[in-house]
Amino acid sequence: MASLQNYPSVHRSFPPSSLPQLASQRHGTLPCCRRSAAAPGVVRAEQVASSPSTSHSLGRRQLLALGVAVPGIVAVNQNSVSFAAESKKGFLPVTDKKDGYSFLYPFGWQEVVIEGQDKVFKDVIEPLESVSVNLIPTNKEDIRDLGPPEQVAETLIQKVLAPPSQKTKLIAAKEHDVDGKAYYTFEFVAKAPNYTRHALSTISIGNGKFYTLTTGANERRWGKMKDKLETVVDSFKIFTVYDGAA
Repeated sequence: MASLQNYPSVHRSFPPSSLPQLASQRHGTLPCCRRSAAAPGVVRAEQVASSPSTSHSLGRRQLLALGVAVPGIVAVNQNSVSFAAESKKGFLPVTDKKDGYSFLYPFGWQEVVIEGQDKVFKDVIEPLESVSVNLIPTNKEDIRDLGPPEQVAETLIQKVLAPPSQKTKLIAAKEHDVDGKAYYTFEFVAKAPNYTRHALSTISIGNGKFYTLTTGANERRWGKMKDKLETVVDSFKIFTVYDGAA
């Protein structure tokens, strides 16, 4: 079993400066928004926080979330990202060509800007229904270098993905391979005094970065959202990004 002492996102094993971004990912809370102006169609976190919450379903909501690509001149391995153009009914694709990842999110979710998170989409009516992507630099080359799925998942859940005040439980964790790259995917619940969030996460390493995608919903809506959230987490892929000057 590999040691987690060099795990890039465990703040109790590393100096706080080793994870300035990932440590700010606390689901159920909204960190301070970025000061920079948001792109058209992107909702600031405080706007979402002030939106009324309701148990009503999405219905025919006509909210179209706009995935804003990060600018940059890069050359991408097209074979690795050919799937990005293949959307799925009820979902919209996001491809970040600068940081090298792609995923799907449900139609109707809005992009929000939260400091410390690379990309976030969420339902403006059901605030616990969201997907976020975080990435931090790492010198590791494979997610398996950090340890087995259960060990790594437990550490992430307890130290990063839920506030210390919440009671967490890992339900399942597994490893899978996509185009020769290893991913860990796990399911967990985090209980707060007034709600329980049921979540799915997938993590991997590539391009010198540690990637974490997390999606979830209120426990009371898990039965309704489970298939959609599984589609989101299963769609996450990392592809190699080459410097344009290379």
